[in-house]
Order: sequence, then structure tokens, then C-alpha cells
Amino acid sequence: QARKTALHGAAIMFGAPSSFQHREIMDPMSVMQMESQMQSASISDLDLNKPVSLGTSIMAVEYDGGVVCGADSRTSTGAYIANRVSDKITALDEQIYTMRSGSAADTQAVSDYVRYFLSQHKNETQKQTSVKTAAKLVSMLLYENKGMLSGEMIVAGWDKVNGGQVYKCAMGGSMLRRPYSTGGSGSIFIAAYCENNFRPGMTKEQAMDFVDKALGLAMASDGSSGGSVRKVVIDASGVNRTYSGGVY
Repeated sequence: QARKTALHGAAIMFGAPSSFQHREIMDPMSVMQMESQMQSASISDLDLNKPVSLGTSIMAVEYDGGVVCGADSRTSTGAYIANRVSDKITALDEQIYTMRSGSAADTQAVSDYVRYFLSQHKNETQKQTSVKTAAKLVSMLLYENKGMLSGEMIVAGWDKVNGGQVYKCAMGGSMLRRPYSTGGSGSIFIAAYCENNFRPGMTKEQAMDFVDKALGLAMASDGSSGGSVRKVVIDASGVNRTYSGGVY
């Protein structure tokens, strides 16, 4: 009797019906009308004037001999998914890539400028471009235009001097080398997983598996991330692109 009294009190406290007799019975017709209204909603109801955003999940990881870059493939315009299979991993040089998050237009413009500057630099020096030089250019452009640009980028690649490297270029222009780096709206959901599972000196296979699992978790938790996981593996032998996961 005491147990029943306690349950009854809890039900009243949390607003639950005290018995089955007082439960609300859902009208099947109202459910069908609601579904019909949802199906009749058209693309005109969405605000497509919002800027195209790479609300996204990106990351790069150093391993013993190179780096693994990864990103999801969903590009959104407000609540509307503009592209399910976009490529957010952009080449800056033969063995240097950047992962983009934030405004798609802003980060694409920065990537184009850096690619142009690095091409000029290579023609003048006739030497392989260092990953740090590319990251410094990205950081400089983000800093000098920080009042107008909205985006953060990760620069990763391989060079003969320092091997595989990962640099985080934040929105304000700061640049920091890290053994691994994450970015985008989905990165907050995988912070604990990455800290717990990253191991220095991982093999290429371990690094690829780490990126796959981390981005899979981010895509499952973040509404702005989705699609498939695109990966770019960069080492002394060159660049290898791959992807995994279904498009959703």
C-alpha cells in the first residue's frame, strides 16, 4: 500500500496520469492530419537565404610515417541539406591538404589564395613546400581578415623535413601544431573519445580506424554532420583518397 501511495504521489508530482482511466487517448484522425501537414511542407517554407555552412566534423591525425585527414560530407543551408556528398578536404599542394569548417565560401576563398601563393613559392624556390609554410599562410589570411571571415581550418600533410604534421588554424588566426586536431560543430561530441583513444605513434591502419570511429560518433550526434566519411592518407609515398560509410 505504501508503494502504491508513493507511486501515486510521484505521478502527480511529474504531471503523469494517476491511472490508466485518465490517460489521453490519441485520435487516429489527428495523427493522419499531422502527417499530411508535414508532407505538404515544401522547400519554400525553409529559409534559403542563410549562407551555405559547413556545419561539420573534421579531423586530422599524425601517425608513424604520415597523417590521416577525415571529414564528413554534409553541407547545409540553415535547416536544408544542400549537399550530402560535398568534399571538405581540399588540396593546397601535392602532399598538403586542408579540412574546412564554417562558411563554405570563406574557407574556399582562403584555400584558393593559399594554393596560388604556394604555387608561386614552389616556382621561385624549386623546392618542396613545407606543411608549416602552408599552415602559416592559412593562419595569416584568417588573422588579417578575422572581422570578415567565418571559418576554422586544419592543415595537414607530409614533407621531407618534419614528416607528417597537423596544424590547427583557428577562426581568429592562431596556429598550433597538434598530434591530432578536430573541428566543426561535431567536434564537441567526440572530444572525450579522442582524448581517451588517441595513442602517439599509431600505425596507418590504427589511425584510419581512429578517424572512422570518431567521425562516425560525431555524425551520429551532430545534426549538422552526416553523409559519408572521406579520408585522405598522406605519407612519403604520396596521397591516397578513400571513403567509408553510407550516405544519410
